[in-house]
Amino acid sequence: MANLSNQRKIASRILACGLDRVWLNPDAEEEIASAITREDIRGLIEGGNIKAKPVKGISRSRAKALDSKRKYGHRKGQGSRKGKKGARSPSKEQWIRKIRALRRRLKELRTEGKLDNSVYCELYRKAKGGEYRSVAHLEAHLESEKLIKKEE
Repeated sequence: MANLSNQRKIASRILACGLDRVWLNPDAEEEIASAITREDIRGLIEGGNIKAKPVKGISRSRAKALDSKRKYGHRKGQGSRKGKKGARSPSKEQWIRKIRALRRRLKELRTEGKLDNSVYCELYRKAKGGEYRSVAHLEAHLESEKLIKKEE
């Protein structure tokens, strides 16, 4: 078997890929060995005796399987956790999620005409002050205080 390292090197530069991705046709070994210039190598590339192998890539199938399990709630036990509770779901992100939901609900109620502006402003400020744990808590408060206008 001839030493084709120079031909491989020239081909890798022409094909703009690494040495390991250059494929040399084993049947045309003598023809490749006689090619010593870049022009000769270009001719072999056009002829199909030298090619660039496709990029391999890394399979994400195992990662996807793990992600789907975690989404379902598996593999999240004590032994799998690294950060503290506040690092895994920061209190600020929890607050943002909660306040946006509350404000969205308040706006819905106002546009539907179930809240008048003064009540809306009061509830908005209370939500900002952290009075409501959730949208359900807000709605329970509205029911108990009879702040929602009934449709006739």
